[in-house]
Amino acid sequence: MTSEPKVEFLDDTLFADVAQKARMAPRLRMNYNFHRTTDEVVNRLLNVMNRGSYLPVHRHLSPDRCESSVVVRGRVGLTIYDDAGCVVERRVVGPDCGCYGFDIEAGVWHGLVVLEDDTVLFEVKQGPYAPITPDNLAAWTPAADDKQAVEAFIKELEQSFEQK
Repeated sequence: MTSEPKVEFLDDTLFADVAQKARMAPRLRMNYNFHRTTDEVVNRLLNVMNRGSYLPVHRHLSPDRCESSVVVRGRVGLTIYDDAGCVVERRVVGPDCGCYGFDIEAGVWHGLVVLEDDTVLFEVKQGPYAPITPDNLAAWTPAADDKQAVEAFIKELEQSFEQK
């Protein structure tokens, strides 16, 4: 038995609801999935994030794991790295920034820093959902449970975008 087709709107009401949950979440971010299950071939979601949310530098080695994001509200700093951990590209992304989103192919090291509270990204990724494995986490990115190193890493990233 299949479910009835549904239509959802990306509007202020939805953004406010998810933003409220993101502010209360331990990781300061919250996903809102449009796909019904994580096993779907394409995963579509909102990712609502606040300053201080930690997104470690990572990649997706599987050749079918590219990702596309459009920043609908707020701003993020996107950093692209080479395999040695050197910065290749750094961009501020948001609806008022002249750069509105990004498409990252599989295998590219990348990281985000949230530059404005209640930032909303619309993301599209290949499914099914697969958690990031240790070989897809950059060696130079702090472990999520090392709070002091994470805070320093986020501060350094924020400062790198202030200078741009």
